[in-house]
Amino acid sequence: MVKRRTVLLGGAATAGALVIGWGVVPPRQRLHTAQPLPQGTGQVALNGWLKVAADNTVTVMMAKSEMGQGAHTGLAAILAEELDADWAQVRLEMAPIDDIYNNLATVVDGLPFHPDNDGSIKAVAGWLTAKTMREVGVMMTGGSSSIKDLWRPMREAGAHARAMLINAAAVQWKVQAAECKANAGVVEHAAGQRATFGELAALAAQQPPPGKVPLKAPAEFKLIGKPLTRIEAPSKLDGSAVFGIDAHPPGLLYASVVMCPTRGGKVVQFDGAAAQKMPGVKEVLAVAPYHGGTGGVAVIADTPWHAKKAAAAVTAQWDHGPAAALSSAAVMTQLTQALDQAQGFGYHSVGDVDQALQGAATTLTADYRAPYLAHATMEPINCTVQFKDGAASVWTSTQVPGLARMAAAKALGIDDTKVTVHQLLLGGGFGRRLEVDYVAQAAAIAKAAGGAPVQTLWSREQDLQHDFYRPACVARFKAGLDAQGQLVAWHNVSAGQAIVPQVLARTFGLPGAGPDKTTSEGAFDQPYEWPHARIAHEIIDLPLPVGFWRSVGHSHQAFFKESFVDEAAHAAKKDPVAFRAALLQKHPRHLKVLQKAAELAGWGQPLPPDASGVQRARGVALHQSFGSIVAQVAEVSVGAEKAIRVHRVVCVIDCGAAINPNLIAQQMESAVVYGLTAALWGEVTIKDGQVQQSNLHDYPLLRIADCPRVETHIIASAEPPEGVGEPGVPPIAPAVANALFALTGQRLRALPLKLS
Repeated sequence: MVKRRTVLLGGAATAGALVIGWGVVPPRQRLHTAQPLPQGTGQVALNGWLKVAADNTVTVMMAKSEMGQGAHTGLAAILAEELDADWAQVRLEMAPIDDIYNNLATVVDGLPFHPDNDGSIKAVAGWLTAKTMREVGVMMTGGSSSIKDLWRPMREAGAHARAMLINAAAVQWKVQAAECKANAGVVEHAAGQRATFGELAALAAQQPPPGKVPLKAPAEFKLIGKPLTRIEAPSKLDGSAVFGIDAHPPGLLYASVVMCPTRGGKVVQFDGAAAQKMPGVKEVLAVAPYHGGTGGVAVIADTPWHAKKAAAAVTAQWDHGPAAALSSAAVMTQLTQALDQAQGFGYHSVGDVDQALQGAATTLTADYRAPYLAHATMEPINCTVQFKDGAASVWTSTQVPGLARMAAAKALGIDDTKVTVHQLLLGGGFGRRLEVDYVAQAAAIAKAAGGAPVQTLWSREQDLQHDFYRPACVARFKAGLDAQGQLVAWHNVSAGQAIVPQVLARTFGLPGAGPDKTTSEGAFDQPYEWPHARIAHEIIDLPLPVGFWRSVGHSHQAFFKESFVDEAAHAAKKDPVAFRAALLQKHPRHLKVLQKAAELAGWGQPLPPDASGVQRARGVALHQSFGSIVAQVAEVSVGAEKAIRVHRVVCVIDCGAAINPNLIAQQMESAVVYGLTAALWGEVTIKDGQVQQSNLHDYPLLRIADCPRVETHIIASAEPPEGVGEPGVPPIAPAVANALFALTGQRLRALPLKLS
């Protein structure tokens, strides 16, 4: 008789063998979609990434959102390169929601391993995570991962299609495929035969899969590495570009929402009678807080103005929720107390830091802090939804189209397959549009519109006051120097909220498990060769929702770390560049970036005062994030009323292979502007659970007149491409702070930077 225990053990062993077997199999293909691509007249899909039309246009299926970072141009160039397409004939179409487009790179990069870790555990974890995300991940644009994530899939898609077109030509001409070559949208044979991709596409689709196709060597590139013009630029120049806010399906109605003034609150009861009687009003309804958002009362009307006016006539009683008593001062007190009481989760440890500190000739300590920040995108939150005959259409700017579809379906009580998402251009994302609260809200509102499409549009005030904020954070540092001024010990503990557990809970209803790398990224994952070190973070739970913000944890941890490195250099009586260089002897790429920035900035050479006699000084910062290494040198002066002015920023980046140097330079400039805005002015303050800032008058952005000259230098590299959209943000705040110390002697340890 077979015992139950034997059956259970046998079943467990079989399941384990299946898991192990699955683990060693390569990730499934990312070439073909589960369902055939929609094809227009004369179009032929050669795989899940491109279609070729009879007129010889090549349509690239775009799986990433365009929010100004240039991903559409860079990715299209990668595919067109391997396809040997004519760049002038390349077009774009947003890809459908399919697992081959899932973002693998961001999740793999989110594993809490140090970049220098080359062990088998990290390799296996990355391998299994990539395989898992291929099956159950999400389409996502974020984490500076678009080029990195699709570098190989889009090259392979182009190369496979090229091989199919060449094979079709060989069959048609009855020659060997090896005798044919593709160039600029045409296949040619040495004997003189010639056919365009469009003429060959139908026959190419009938060819057997070409198997493994070799990719081009960098020396063969014609498009990659060239400063191609942005593919969407003409539409932005002539006004034909369609952003989320531009969606205008026939019969469009508009919704305005009165939200609970406390972040995360909800409606208890409301009186919409006065609003219902106003001109153009169709419906007044309560809206629940979705996916971590805030509840409110929505008014649907025939024009945006009528909706807004009527919403102002609504009165409501609110449940202010768990954040009702929250204040910025209380948050900072709680975070600082955590530094006094907790050791934190250790992300990186080497040697014996406690013993090294005890034996140091000189020790120094300092506390740093950073506030909550809002995203403040130029395009305020909006979403258009039509719910009719049991199905829905969604027009929106989103970084997560699959999750947007899921949120709309859940709010409407229908299956995901009944929702069509139209992905439009984003007027800024910075992580805010990784959230789906506004999509679910818009869907719930549209459900009450009797089949008409409804655009829900937030005001700038609502956008600022109902955001998912960059977490506030504090950090405490201790460093030890020997008698020669060499750094011998580095101890750093920070405290703040964790983003990933919140996102998992509000998006998927899942509990967060394991450490959240974003809490300590920028602190533990850096190249400095500390002989003895411990870097840790203590997670503090608070009722204010937090989310991903451009460069995430790096945005504040870089300020903390690079400022304190400067403090250590000063205590050691060493030049800041030389002090850093001494800690990078085993990291030649980082050292090269640092030294090139110093050289281009004229480091060590005196800065003469300007024509009015105002003195200037330089500050430096080096930081690695999203796979890229960036060094910045800022030239700074202090004017009347202690106003801080940044005149020039020299920015050097090693991001691996440079796909498009124009896009890289643009992103460095954008990052400096975004980072400077946060460094000089960015601060969200809370009182009684309510955000005190409301618009750009009290949450200002850097204006053109205040922008510095940004000079970008790209280090040539044969390494695979890494992130570009975010790595320029983290170094700018510490570079400016360090320059201010050199100029004034004041060490600023809090953001935003304010001279006393």
